[in-house]
Amino acid sequence: MTFADPLVLLGLLGLPLLIIWYRGQQRRRARAASAFVAPALTGSVAPRRPRWRRHLPMLAFALALAVLIVAAARPQRSVARPVTDGVVMLADDTSSSMNATDVAPSRLRAALRAARRFLGGVPSTIQVGAIEFARTPILLQSPTSNHALTKAALTQVPRTSGGTAVGEAIQTAMREIASVPRVGGKRPPGAIVLISDGASNVGIGPLTAARESRAQHIPIYTISVGTPNGTIPGKQGSQTVTGPVPVSREQLARIASISGGRTFTASDAAGVSAAYTHLAARLGHKRVKQEISVGFAGGGLALLLVGGALSLLWFGRLA
Repeated sequence: MTFADPLVLLGLLGLPLLIIWYRGQQRRRARAASAFVAPALTGSVAPRRPRWRRHLPMLAFALALAVLIVAAARPQRSVARPVTDGVVMLADDTSSSMNATDVAPSRLRAALRAARRFLGGVPSTIQVGAIEFARTPILLQSPTSNHALTKAALTQVPRTSGGTAVGEAIQTAMREIASVPRVGGKRPPGAIVLISDGASNVGIGPLTAARESRAQHIPIYTISVGTPNGTIPGKQGSQTVTGPVPVSREQLARIASISGGRTFTASDAAGVSAAYTHLAARLGHKRVKQEISVGFAGGGLALLLVGGALSLLWFGRLA
């Protein structure tokens, strides 16, 4: 919980002074009763009552004052609301290492399946586009609110090739987001979802691209897919050999951190799906501040009424 006017909370420092004043009043009242009332008449003039009953109304008044001060500080809470506009670019690595089958049926197929499910989890108001990249990025679908078009673009498993141009894929995605028409003079909020299994080895440095993305307020959410034991077949002369393609997560994590996004790791198909499901929920909602001072004000007034009612009932006065 946060406060729109936190300085008002300094008023709570006055509550200890109120308690000190109240205790002083009680002592003076007790001294006055013992000084002017004969001992034989004490029971009828100053009858004894349970001590908790004598102090309960004042306790209610003090709590009411504290709650009303909190209400005056305008407390706020963060709530999730559906996004009414936005742009998301999906960037899928199609380099040769994505053919590894350590993630069934393969890293690439698991990624594409999860991306298609992702489209079913984001609101239709969000425009979603897609690119694939190996040595160079290829635009599959420009951002559109017709998710069926983007889903169709992800249906076919592309031919994989060598090289991983992560930095250029990020720049291509940023250009597509920037091309979306502005609404009311403002660009819709954008994000990039990038899935890969290794470090960039072609083109512009991905960390440089991540800094450019942060400057444009476009966070990058990265998903590293694969395990340290991944392998793919390859040619060595006339023979087919198996080469290791262990997943490399460090660079993807740095890309996400620099851009203001978040990184996910997926060692199996379920992990890939879980990451996309989480991102669909995250990108489909935004956190906004909601003022809740009315509830505090209502609680404070209710405590005032309780304290006043108890004081009238037991002592025939409001305070």
